[in-house]
Amino acid sequence: MNLLKEFALNDTCSYLENKEQTMHYKIIDDCEATYCSALVERGFRRFGKMYFRPICSHCHECQSIKIDVENFVFSKSHKRVLKKAQNIKSYIQTPTLTKAHLSLFEKYHLYMSGKKGWNYQETTPEHYYNSFVSGHENYGYEVLYYDDERLIGVDLIDILPDGISSVYFYYDPEYMHYSLGKLSLLLQIRYAKKYHKKWIYLGYYVKESPSLSYKSDYKPFVTLHGRPNEYESYHWY
Repeated sequence: MNLLKEFALNDTCSYLENKEQTMHYKIIDDCEATYCSALVERGFRRFGKMYFRPICSHCHECQSIKIDVENFVFSKSHKRVLKKAQNIKSYIQTPTLTKAHLSLFEKYHLYMSGKKGWNYQETTPEHYYNSFVSGHENYGYEVLYYDDERLIGVDLIDILPDGISSVYFYYDPEYMHYSLGKLSLLLQIRYAKKYHKKWIYLGYYVKESPSLSYKSDYKPFVTLHGRPNEYESYHWY
């Protein structure tokens, strides 16, 4: 492991309106799975070689959340989502960058810009590579979803020693009727059950954020207490 840079940065809050945020960043080269897992257990998320978490002194709305895989039970609604998507093919592999990836990524973010007011900026191949391909080491993967030969969803995940960390998911808005966001998460849970992984790490739960509040629907879950550093013990409850 090689810590290239560590810093804090103040900016407009990514999750709540009219708020400021302070983010703690670590840029790490050759990060081993065990250290990645240690950071994720302490509230960090990974994009490429960059690990980050909020450390706002005035706000604690962002709560790291993880699903208890062993005790999760698929509901009738979950089973309907899985059944409806039986014709969709999925493949897991190490992260890649293709024209189809970039085209789908742009289409998804343009749609979200109109629907939810996301700040839209055109994605460059370099930006995509640095965010989603670089730094995957031996634990970062992408799950590709296809309708025949058409790429309709990309689920970026880290498969860590004790669980799966959800990194990012984007999809074709024309296929919303398949509930692809739900589908991808349910398939993560099914995979974790099959391979005896204890947790699905979902990043941050923010009660007042429509884009993040849905995470509390997947029970049972636990949340991280406080903001422990990598040398401190941590507690989820």
